Amino acid sequence: MLVIPTYAMLARPTTTYDPNVPANDHHPHLTPARIAQRPTWLVSRVFARSSGLLNAAFEAQGGGLRGYHYRLLAALDEYGAASQADLGRSVSLDRSDVTAVLSELEARGLVERTVDPDHKRRKIVTLTPAGRKQLLALDAIVDQTQADFLAPLTTTQRRQFTDLLTRLLTPE
Repeated sequence: MLVIPTYAMLARPTTTYDPNVPANDHHPHLTPARIAQRPTWLVSRVFARSSGLLNAAFEAQGGGLRGYHYRLLAALDEYGAASQADLGRSVSLDRSDVTAVLSELEARGLVERTVDPDHKRRKIVTLTPAGRKQLLALDAIVDQTQADFLAPLTTTQRRQFTDLLTRLLTPE
């Protein structure tokens, strides 16, 4: 069953992470003191760094696929076949972006789109065996990137960090 999240992704960041620039490129003295320790600022910096690392890893090892491809493949694997609209909502992608991304995945043989027999205007998307294999390869990239990113934390701290982030995203 496809579950639609109750929160949406934030807009794309205005700053990007360059893997060739040292991780400490943003020194605290470059940020006004009233901002530097605010959780929202810190979360935005963590997001910029983590997404930059992931984008660089996909660029280097993902065969031209990106994070949004990964999200769609993961949703199809976990929830099964879904309409394009439901699939887009489940991974917080705009409808027009979903169409373009699915066209790319379909051209690679990673997904199939068929007309819904009950609603002729709706397309149902299914993960192919090749798509499942590609997803597993992307999982390995994501796993390694997350391990690298979280390396400064102990196993317990990683679990606590994930629990706290999940709590912030979970509606009450």
